[in-house]
Amino acid sequence: MLIEFPTADAIPEAARCDGAPWSMRWLCDGEVRTWTGEGADVRSPVCLRAADGSLTPAVLGRLPMVSAEAALQALDAAKRAWNRGRGAWPTMRTAKRVAALEKFVAGMVARREEVVRLLMWEIGKTRKDAETEFDRTVVYVRDTLEALKAIDRDGSRFMIEAGTLGQIRRSPLGVTLCMGPFNYPLNETFTTMIPALAMGNTVVCKLPRYGGLLLVPLFEAFATAFPPGVVNIFQGDGATTVGPIMASGDIDALAFIGSSRVANLLRKQHPRPNRMRCITGLEAKNPAVVLPDADLELAVKECVSGALSFNGQRCTALKLLLVHDSIATAFVDKLAAAVAALKAGMPWSAGTQLTPLPEDGKLEWLGKLVADAASKGARVITGGETEGTFFRPAVLYPVAPSAQLYTQEQFGPVVPVATFSSDAEIDAFMQQSPYGQQVALFGRDPQRMAGLIDALVNQVSRINLNTQCRRGPDSFPFTGRKDSAEGTLSVHDALRCFSIRTVVAAQTDNAGKQLVEDIVSGRLSSFLSTDYIL
Repeated sequence: MLIEFPTADAIPEAARCDGAPWSMRWLCDGEVRTWTGEGADVRSPVCLRAADGSLTPAVLGRLPMVSAEAALQALDAAKRAWNRGRGAWPTMRTAKRVAALEKFVAGMVARREEVVRLLMWEIGKTRKDAETEFDRTVVYVRDTLEALKAIDRDGSRFMIEAGTLGQIRRSPLGVTLCMGPFNYPLNETFTTMIPALAMGNTVVCKLPRYGGLLLVPLFEAFATAFPPGVVNIFQGDGATTVGPIMASGDIDALAFIGSSRVANLLRKQHPRPNRMRCITGLEAKNPAVVLPDADLELAVKECVSGALSFNGQRCTALKLLLVHDSIATAFVDKLAAAVAALKAGMPWSAGTQLTPLPEDGKLEWLGKLVADAASKGARVITGGETEGTFFRPAVLYPVAPSAQLYTQEQFGPVVPVATFSSDAEIDAFMQQSPYGQQVALFGRDPQRMAGLIDALVNQVSRINLNTQCRRGPDSFPFTGRKDSAEGTLSVHDALRCFSIRTVVAAQTDNAGKQLVEDIVSGRLSSFLSTDYIL
């Protein structure tokens, strides 16, 4: 048995999850509504074992598959809340927006256990990782509010240049469409939604196909904290719901985390794409480069974690290991042993490192990639077996450049290992790759490492030295080149992505100064102000 799927009565009470209270809900115009139309069962990657040994995915609840008309209702609510920039939220003083977001965080924290359990059951995230995602998201929101305060403080002063008196502040863009991914459905959705809201934008959010139910417990907190129409959240078929929203031309900013193919389709559906700001996090094929003098124990440890944390379902995962041919055999032996030792289990079981996969058809897709690499000379060193929704991580070596796994993002528990003989091959790989997010370099020779840094720094957006690729800390810029990203998502940078610098200027003659002084001293404007948030 590859993994021990439970019977229904063997699930611990502390791990049980009932999604029924959150079923068929959507958020529109400040109301948590019940959808009475078409719905879709939320099937867990966790299978339940029957008495005869057969496996059936657990059904957690149902998500509303809203219609195009309902999606446009959500858009209309966001448009009314924006009101061409004159709505209560976009014109609200920063201190009041901060207070609203703080109120939301308090409501969010109260639902921690429900969200954590849904993270485990909906997408197969271990309890430890689910708790980390939730807690990290809370910290992200609070850090965003501190960064917002700092930006507002910087904007509270006036500048005088060349006879012109001016105040420069950041103002919102408008109606924002947010679409997050299934692998971090809470954290990565909020890393776009929260800064967009903080800057005064209104939001329409389409939930991911997998991991949509777990945001529903937070709907009441959204409805209570924000004015009607500021936050609107729904689930449904993308072509049915997002297509009409984009075609309306009413989206001012698109925040999308997913594939470049879908991002390009969305952009093309907007009739005036030049008027739409795009902030995207897309696919990647981040390689690890293991040099001849690398500490093999460290490199193996980091590569196993980097390639297989959350079953490799991360854009920052190591998706190709490029190992110098002089040490490849020793490296692969250690790597295979470490991968084979990983513990598979249910998300709530202590010590679990590998869990079932949530995506329909994923096991078949991974199997085809493995078969293709094998047909081109690779051997399956360990893994590759399946049971139910579980895929035992496969290590393949040597993977040829002609194999799909050499260039395609697998986004799952398959670890391809290829060899190189010269550093120029690494440079060539990154130059030819359509992706440019990160790379991990393992080695000890400063001169050689420096040469690779200088060769790669203009091909990727982050180079990790003797450590795996990752997103954090959230204060660091997170972006990519080529087809991997557009815009930068960090606590500080995201606030700038969802806003634009706007200037109020006057001549420095007596009349100009007096007018500005009267407005400021009378606190007549929310924008032209010297208010200072402590």
